[in-house]
Amino acid sequence: MRAVVTGGAGFLGSHLCDRLTGMGYDVIALDNLITGNTGNIAHLLGNPRFKFVKHNVTDYIYVEGGVDAVLHFASPASPIDYLEMPIQTLKVGSLGTHKALGLAKEKKARFLLASTSEVYGDPLVNPQQETYWGNVNPIGPRGVYDEAKRFAEAMTMAYRRYHGMDTRIVRIFNTYGPRMRPQDGRVVSNFIVQALQGKPLTVYGDGSQTRSFCFVSDLISGITALLSAPRSDDIGLPVNIGNPEERTVRDLAKKILALTGSSSPIETRDLPIDDPHVRCPDITRAKNLLGWRPEVGIDQGLSLTIEYFRKINL
Repeated sequence: MRAVVTGGAGFLGSHLCDRLTGMGYDVIALDNLITGNTGNIAHLLGNPRFKFVKHNVTDYIYVEGGVDAVLHFASPASPIDYLEMPIQTLKVGSLGTHKALGLAKEKKARFLLASTSEVYGDPLVNPQQETYWGNVNPIGPRGVYDEAKRFAEAMTMAYRRYHGMDTRIVRIFNTYGPRMRPQDGRVVSNFIVQALQGKPLTVYGDGSQTRSFCFVSDLISGITALLSAPRSDDIGLPVNIGNPEERTVRDLAKKILALTGSSSPIETRDLPIDDPHVRCPDITRAKNLLGWRPEVGIDQGLSLTIEYFRKINL
C-alpha cells in the first residue's frame, strides 16, 4: 500500500506519516514548509518506507507509480497563520484540493480530506452534528479558513458524485500534542509556552467560551480508522473526530498552570472577531461507523505536551 500525505511535515501530517508507515504503508509526504517543519519528520528520513518531497500542492502534483490513498492535510491551520497568509489559505483549500483530488482520480486512489470544525463557524447548535450547516461569516477575517475548508468539502463531494471516487471527509476539532509550534497561536500551545516562560496567560474575552481538546494520538487513530473503513454511502459523508469533553478556556488555563507549577497570572484581552463561543463535537457517527472514541484524558495529554515543550528551546 502506498499513500501520499500533503502537508506531511506539519503537526498533524507528520503524526499521520508516523502512523501510516507503522501500518505498513509506503508514504510520500508533500509540503512546501510554509508552516511545516522538516524537524517533525527528521526521524523518518532514513526509513525506506518514507519519502519527503518539497512541493506546493497548489501546483500540479506528479507522483510516479501506483498510489492507494491520498490524504490532503496541507493548509495553514491556526488563526495566526491563516490571518497572515489569507490568500495562500484560500488557494490550498481550492487549488490544492483540486490538485490532490486530481492525483487520486488519476491513480484510482482513495481520497481523505482534512476538514475542520471551523466549517460550523460560531455555531448556534451545541454539540455540533455533521448535519448542521454552520454559522459562518464568509467575509470576516476567519472566513478565509472557514470557506476554504467548506469549498474543499464541496469539491470533494462533487468528485465523489461526478467521478464516482471513493472519498472521505474528516472534520477535525481542536487537537493538541507534541510537535505543535510554540508560537502558532493555538490556545494550548499559547498557554503552555506562557506558563513555562513565567509570562501571563492570555485569555480572550472572559474565558467562558468553550472548546473540546483531543490528543493527537486519538485524532490520528480516528483518521486512520476512517481511511481504512470499507467504502459505503455513510463513510463518504463528513465525520467529526474530536473529544466531546467540553471545557471553558479559563478552566484550561487554570489546569495548565497547575500541571506546569507556574505562578503566571491570567490576563484578559478583547475577543477576536467571529471567535466561536462554543465548540463541541457530536461523535455519534464516528462511534457507530468506526467504533472510535478518544482514550487519552486531558491531564495525561497535557502532561505529555508540556513535557515536549520543556524539551525544546523556547
